[in-house]
Amino acid sequence: MDQVKKILGIVWMLLALVVAYYGLSMFGIPKIMSDKQEDNVFGWIILTVLMPIIVGGLGIFGWYSFTGEYSDDKV
Repeated sequence: MDQVKKILGIVWMLLALVVAYYGLSMFGIPKIMSDKQEDNVFGWIILTVLMPIIVGGLGIFGWYSFTGEYSDDKV
């Protein structure tokens, strides 16, 4: 079971990278460069609030899973 947790840890870290790329390239930067004010505000909210929470959470969860913090025999 610990091997599955390590593999899924790698998957979560890769998912964090994918979400970071997709969030920056599709939502963050194009929305900030938009001429509409509502798109501009939405882009800044994505970049400054949502991206650190989502990417950070996925990355930390994946790292802990990969390093064995969720292991059953951890004391």
